[in-house]
Amino acid sequence: MITVDLDLAQVRAFVAAADHLHFGRAARALALTQQGLSKRIARLEDTLGTRLFDRTGTQVGLTPAGLRFLDPARAALAAGSAAVDAVRHGGSPVRVDLWGHLFEPLRTVRAVLDDGAGPPAEVGPGRDLPGVAAALLRGETDAGFGRFHPLDDGLHRSLAHRPVRYEPVDAVLPARHPLASARRLRPADLAGLRLLLPAAAGRLDFLGAFAARFGIPVEPGGANLGPDHLLARVRAGGDGFALLPAELPLGPVTGTAVVPLVDPTPLYAWSLVWHRDRPHPGVPALLDAFTAAGRRRRWLEYRPGRDWLPEADRPAAAADRTP
Repeated sequence: MITVDLDLAQVRAFVAAADHLHFGRAARALALTQQGLSKRIARLEDTLGTRLFDRTGTQVGLTPAGLRFLDPARAALAAGSAAVDAVRHGGSPVRVDLWGHLFEPLRTVRAVLDDGAGPPAEVGPGRDLPGVAAALLRGETDAGFGRFHPLDDGLHRSLAHRPVRYEPVDAVLPARHPLASARRLRPADLAGLRLLLPAAAGRLDFLGAFAARFGIPVEPGGANLGPDHLLARVRAGGDGFALLPAELPLGPVTGTAVVPLVDPTPLYAWSLVWHRDRPHPGVPALLDAFTAAGRRRRWLEYRPGRDWLPEADRPAAAADRTP
């Protein structure tokens, strides 16, 4: 049997191109020139004695050999990263960057870390999912926590993620609105109101999906100035409402009423995110800690006939559904 020594830099170039199916985007993700990326892939193909990609004009696709090579290539990169991390990091804490700060992601992460079952961790702020994704690809952080969704530039293809909590959301209405006295509301009951967005619509895929599903007009916000500013807008607008996680510790807020939503109950999916090919050694233990905490607190309960999730969240929810 002939032994072939793989160059992991070439393998990494192949995986990036396979994820993006575009040499230019793959090169940018690896901070390479497109020519440099193409040379690495050509040398890998020469080493393996077969083509890995079909190139037709600007179109790129994997050959049958490329498809067979992809999963073992990911495994080779993961093994190489684990070997390096075992030497460099040892017992270093897992750095976790959070985003979605209006909904206070630290509540969930704190509950997991306070249980004491996870690895040592350091928690820091991230601006948003694209920012955290870029930091993961650059190796500046080890994991992220927030709401995961596909990204237009394809960065998400280099990431792995797992939903760890589905949190119900409530409607927050002006106290003087006729619906504010209801014990519970259906999302359809809100169709005559306006959903107040805390920031520009492009960064709020959950709220946008909710509004589209239930036929509710939206009123975008400007800069995200936090919950107090959002609640002030609710109080000021006669037909405006906001959506906030049910367990967000708002406390009594004068001039507003918080009403649970049912039939269906909208669920906000929180996910843990990490680099697919270069996971920190502490990520598996952190996932185990989230799983244990979620089991105790029933964080992953989802029933399609009772609850609503955006379409992008449903495949993962089906796999995680509590019987």
